[in-house]
Amino acid sequence: MHIEPGLVDGAKLALSYATAAACGGYTLKLSADMLKKDGAAALLLRALLATALVFCFFEVLPHHPVGVSEVHLILGTTLMLLFGAAPAAVGLAGGLLIQGLFFAPFDLPQYGMNVTTLLVPLFATAALARRVIPDQMAYVDLRYGQALKLSLAYQGGIVLWVGFWALYGRGLGAENLVSIGSFGAAYMSVVLAEPLIDLAVLALAKTLRGLQGSAVVERRLHQAA
Repeated sequence: MHIEPGLVDGAKLALSYATAAACGGYTLKLSADMLKKDGAAALLLRALLATALVFCFFEVLPHHPVGVSEVHLILGTTLMLLFGAAPAAVGLAGGLLIQGLFFAPFDLPQYGMNVTTLLVPLFATAALARRVIPDQMAYVDLRYGQALKLSLAYQGGIVLWVGFWALYGRGLGAENLVSIGSFGAAYMSVVLAEPLIDLAVLALAKTLRGLQGSAVVERRLHQAA
């Protein structure tokens, strides 16, 4: 989902700064809520774990340029289920920033767009999770259909935001529309793979009962609401 350099430039970048700032503000709100509920140690530990994982997702896992962006296996829903929305948001923003600062400085002008593209779908997916996962169900007991809904929300949101930035930057030209379409089609493979990865990770977490109630993972991972 790394936006192609130069896709949006000049004065148009101001919008990406505004959307990124809004995402940062909402992340702070989620973090403040978690501080009250779980404490600073849990927030810091999970945020650091999420950041390290996100950096690995971007740098280690396969990724391919397609159309207006790159196809990555980001596993945003996995991070949210394991650590909670606030640590996942901090991890996505932090991992992306570390990658840009040390390995891909050409991506830094697009940081506002990229972080918006990652975080807004995460927030929407967290809201959807509250609707599709019953209060009496722990996350480790999720079924494929529920995981697929979360993946569709997250990955579909990424495709929509990438499409928005491409249209905002380059307009409705035929070449741009084809590039957007090829990116969206390629991303469908991620939508199909992510629920299976989520369920595999959750199945592993179910066997690690020693993590239950610890600061390392989200309480809902092993317990009902």
